[in-house]
Formats: sequence, C-alpha cells, structure tokens
Amino acid sequence: MKTDASWYHEARAKRTMTALERRNMAAMFVPDGNKASKTILKMIPSGTTVGLGGSLTVKQIGLLDALRSGKYTLYDQYAKGLSPEKGMQMRRKGLLADFFVTGSNAVTMDGQLVNLDGVGNRVAAMTFGPQKVIVVVGRNKVVSDVDEALDRVWNKAAPLNAKRLSRKVPCATSGQCEDCSSPDRICNHLVITERQVAPGRLTVVIVNEDLGF
Repeated sequence: MKTDASWYHEARAKRTMTALERRNMAAMFVPDGNKASKTILKMIPSGTTVGLGGSLTVKQIGLLDALRSGKYTLYDQYAKGLSPEKGMQMRRKGLLADFFVTGSNAVTMDGQLVNLDGVGNRVAAMTFGPQKVIVVVGRNKVVSDVDEALDRVWNKAAPLNAKRLSRKVPCATSGQCEDCSSPDRICNHLVITERQVAPGRLTVVIVNEDLGF
C-alpha cells in the first residue's frame, strides 16, 4: 500500500525555511510547480528586466515560457538562433537585471545554498548584481548538510546535466565525478551561499515535487 510522503517533505521544507530566514533569505513552500510558477510571476512586475540562470526546474514548471510572454524584458540566453557571443551578452545583462530567476543544485536544512556552475553567471547573480533573486527548487534538492549537498552536486547533478547537455566529459559516461580537464567541463565555479547581506534580496521557493537534477 502506497502512502503519501508529502507531509515528510513539507516538514523538512519548513525547517529549511526557518534556517534560510535566519540567514536573511526569504523562503516559501508551495505544493506543486504550477503554483510555484504563478507565485513567482506575482513577485515580478510587468515591464521589469529579468535575467536567467541555467535551470531545468524553471523550464519544467512552465516559468520560462511565462517569462517569454512579452510582459518582461527577458535576457534570454536560451532563445533560438542566438550566437554564442549574443548568448554571453544576455548573461552579462542578466547580472544587472531587476530580477534574476534560477534554480539551485542543493539547499541544506541549515539554510545554505550550494551551487556548481559552468560559466559562472548563475552563482555570480546569487552573490551580487540583480536587485532581487528568486531561486526555485524541488523537494529533492533539500539535503541535510553541506557534505550531502556536495556529494549530490558532484555525483548526481553534474553527471546528469552533463549527459543532458551532451557534454564530452567523463562523468557523463561513468555517472560520478572524475578527474576532468575536458574543455566541455561544466563544473568550474563552486559557491556556498551562507547568508545574504540585504535581508530578503534572495527568495527561495521550495516546491513539494521532485524537479530538475
């Protein structure tokens, strides 16, 4: 007989939210991706500038399509037909946007965000630049501590994303982190967000669904 485990994830999320708020980050919990997308869109006024971090979660919940509606000035490095140079320009503009929307590789239950980035624009924006940062994560990204987060990042998120992006790196075949000097490497910038200086600049939206890698 199957049992509903949503209460378990909600309990973990609530503990995580309390810890995030102690570290000057706003936090909320929503039941599903659809609710997450609607909640986040209410936080972003029409006409504002919006930057993006690489995030499968943002795409899965329909938020990316909604941001492409024309109501916002979206610095979309993933738009079809962009040259690599234009894509990099979009990333740079995103660092000075009114809002920046992204996911996170892991969130610890004591309120830390752990992220491993390729180019670096995602972790740069979390740290400094955009006026407001909204981080949306599935319940599967909530972990006990930094050690578990790092294991998750190196040995799950990175290999799965490397495979998804068709990168020619060892982990995309072995499924685990290995000594890698490939030019296709996506693991270049590791950042642990311990705290935000400006209270509420960064908001973490935890979704009671498994999302992303």
